[in-house]
Amino acid sequence: MPLDLTALLTARAAQLNADLKGADAEVVLDTALRNAKVGDLAMVSSFGAESVVLLHLLSRVAPDTPVLFLETGMLFPETLAYQREVAETLGLTDVRVIRPDSLDLFLHDPEGDLHQRDADTCCALRKTKPLELALQAFDGWITGRKRHQTADRAEMALFEVDAGKLKINPLAHWTREDIAAHMDAHDLPRHPLVAQGFASVGCAPCTTKVAPGEDARAGRWRGRVKTECGIHFSAGRIYPGLHKGA
Repeated sequence: MPLDLTALLTARAAQLNADLKGADAEVVLDTALRNAKVGDLAMVSSFGAESVVLLHLLSRVAPDTPVLFLETGMLFPETLAYQREVAETLGLTDVRVIRPDSLDLFLHDPEGDLHQRDADTCCALRKTKPLELALQAFDGWITGRKRHQTADRAEMALFEVDAGKLKINPLAHWTREDIAAHMDAHDLPRHPLVAQGFASVGCAPCTTKVAPGEDARAGRWRGRVKTECGIHFSAGRIYPGLHKGA
């Protein structure tokens, strides 16, 4: 990314963070979607354990906003059904299902066991690369990340610059209690796996239940140092050996 563009986006993010400090999440979302300087945005949603809150706010502000859903081919059947239920319930009219490149799957994961041997490459193949290609049509993207989720997210701003695009985190300051209260207040549908002990829901082979008192993301890539799939890393988006097709 050219230095002048980096500086421009960084300054824009800083100004938006200053202007919207302490603002309600719905105001942040509405401002981002209607500010011409922010550009065209898509929301990226996993339709996971807490996703319905931000999707609900979007439905009240601009339900025709593109929502990118990464269908990795390894999601729980419950997640696929939940995605359809939530989209229909909230009236979201432009959910786009994003899938990994079929040639990449054939070349690098023909047996579907890459996650056991190299979880990072599996995530790059099934999540990071497909999302990066899908985001090429947009100037920025909206996420449901929150500061309380991991140590790496503790200082997360409402507006960030990530790989030449603005990234907006309207729920950055929300707590687990805030999420639960919003779901209750608006009687939003819950992901069915949450009641079974899955506090954070990703791909089926790499997600386990969490015990009482455990961190909500303890069940993601359990037993490994890995805590992120890679779609929120600003640098190093290189996919050695992966198919270069669109």
